[in-house]
Amino acid sequence: MVKIQAALRFLGCIFELILIYMMTPHFWQGSKAKFFKKDLFFVTTPWWLRKLFPGCIWDIKTKEKVIYLSFDDGPHPVITPAVLEELKKYNAKATFFCIGDNVRKFPRIYHRVINEGHAVGNHTMRHIDGWKTNDEIYFGDIHKARSYIKSNLFRPPYGRIKRSQLKQLIRFNDLPVAKTRKHKVIMWSVLAGDWIATLDPEKCFQQIKKAIYPGCIVVFHDSEKANARMSYALPKLLEHFSSEGYIFKKIEADIGK
Repeated sequence: MVKIQAALRFLGCIFELILIYMMTPHFWQGSKAKFFKKDLFFVTTPWWLRKLFPGCIWDIKTKEKVIYLSFDDGPHPVITPAVLEELKKYNAKATFFCIGDNVRKFPRIYHRVINEGHAVGNHTMRHIDGWKTNDEIYFGDIHKARSYIKSNLFRPPYGRIKRSQLKQLIRFNDLPVAKTRKHKVIMWSVLAGDWIATLDPEKCFQQIKKAIYPGCIVVFHDSEKANARMSYALPKLLEHFSSEGYIFKKIEADIGK
């Protein structure tokens, strides 16, 4: 009986890992199989997937009409300023999860983001995949990014993070390489899918529009790969939901207290 229970637990763990891997947004990308080229992803994050990543923040509970926009992979010298100009039209604030190496290259854009009242977060130094990186290297990369990005907000690239890494990040003394503030690991509740080259820009907008709810965290990308869809959907999103009485806020450093 004990052996059977142990075997069932083992199989359950394997199934869970496979499930997590398959549901990660970028899983389908680059596959040679025709079926996998569809770039399947969840626009809205299901409850059971959230349960597999305890300690992460997926949305912000509120009854107010608030949307939390976020942008990954910047700063970009052209795209990020364009996003800032669009946000300014609606007095909208957002959170930018920056790659450390991009901040190193474009510090003026990074400081403009902060000076205009937006929040920033750590998206690692080199946009590395937590599943493919051992913990020591992963934490070292995050720590290096911290020398450019002053924030306790963190979002793992591709949404991929091992449980061992997650546990370290949300501890009080989070990084083995440095005694720093514990991180707030920010995931999302609405995924734009703007990185998918075959996704029609209008469909991108409509999918986001249908998924919005008070307190949701929306992910866009201020990158060249995503720009065609992001630059189309963002203005329409801001216009539509502003007319519906929504406001757009940044994610505060003390979120989750």
